Amino acid sequence: MPRTERAYQEIRDRANRKILEAARAVFASKGLGATVADIASEAGVSQGLAYRYFPSKEEIFHTLLRQMLQSEVGGSAAGSGRTPRERLERFVSETIRLRREHPEFYRFLFQALSDRRLPKDIRDGLAARGQETRESMRRLVVEAQVDGEVSGGEPDQLVDAILACLEGLSMRLAYSDPSAEVRLPDAGVILRLLGPDPSKGRGPA
Repeated sequence: MPRTERAYQEIRDRANRKILEAARAVFASKGLGATVADIASEAGVSQGLAYRYFPSKEEIFHTLLRQMLQSEVGGSAAGSGRTPRERLERFVSETIRLRREHPEFYRFLFQALSDRRLPKDIRDGLAARGQETRESMRRLVVEAQVDGEVSGGEPDQLVDAILACLEGLSMRLAYSDPSAEVRLPDAGVILRLLGPDPSKGRGPA
């Protein structure tokens, strides 16, 4: 019985996913120096088949980035807690958790930022994600200052300090050996930049 168009589409979709899954692993380990041959070998397909789906390794890389931008990975973490400082700590904790659980995303991120040929929609998407994180964090810092849970000072500078720490951790993940475990600090260590937590000096409520 001849295959239907739907059956052919399912075959094409499976091959596409297989190539992209292989590319994710290859780019994470070899960076932008990876070749289509590397990706095809990892996927267990011929180079010719890989080229049928993607005209270049850059197109594969950009497709992966668009998928990641559409996913929840790397998005702003939703802070939850009773007080602004608790919500801020949850926010930072979730951000660190994402870095622990999805290091390949951050390797891709730094590889992408170093690519001058990055398409405008991807560059704009990355910028929007970064701005979303910054604005969410700034709101929490300002609320915590009003409640006296965070030291005074220019909120933007405090946010810059926290983001610098998180970006430094991301760079460690991006440029470390993928097989090596990278130790990341707890959120409380980073939040010491904002002054002592007043709740630590209180007795039970």
